[in-house]
Amino acid sequence: KRYGEEGLPNGTIHLKLKGHGGQGLAFGLAKGVRLDLEGGSNDYDGKALSGGELSAYFSGKAGERFCVRNSGVKAVVEGVGDHGCEYMTGGRVVVLGSTGRNFAAGMSGGIAYIFDEDDSFQKKCNMGMVGVGPLTETASDAEMQEVKALITKHLERTQSPKAQKVLDNWDASVAKFMRVMPSDYERVLLQGAAVVKETKKSASASAYTSHKAMIT
Repeated sequence: KRYGEEGLPNGTIHLKLKGHGGQGLAFGLAKGVRLDLEGGSNDYDGKALSGGELSAYFSGKAGERFCVRNSGVKAVVEGVGDHGCEYMTGGRVVVLGSTGRNFAAGMSGGIAYIFDEDDSFQKKCNMGMVGVGPLTETASDAEMQEVKALITKHLERTQSPKAQKVLDNWDASVAKFMRVMPSDYERVLLQGAAVVKETKKSASASAYTSHKAMIT
């Protein structure tokens, strides 16, 4: 009530928790409040977030349906069970290990990056709505640096030997990542980028014409 619709400034309250978070941790968390959990938790963490920030760092593998219906979370994990990223609509997910079957079923947004050491991932991926290709062939340098930054932050928070190994041999490691992206989502992003490029081109041409007319 005191801060109105704008809510608290970012970083006003920062809680660091250790132990088990239970059910529905950070449900409805308001803007300006950040929770860091070091430990375990149950279902519905971060459900109905209302501007708050929930940070979770996973040391080890996750179970089934990791990041199901993810709509914006950035996550790094060292392996997942079946149905990973099912119905995902946004966010970024980095998997530093193997996945179970039916990965990316119903995935319509966001991007996943799989460290595919044994070339087994494509057989486990549901290709119904996504395209899969080597990260080095399908992503920009900026996107590859974003993936590296996510892994670096994961290492800082978890001291993961797996993340350390990947980063220590980054030039070789990056070539083993597979990039999973929904086909329709990629098309929309490309169309949007083309519109922005054309708009800038038209604006530049108009400015040149106006400048030329003034000189004349």
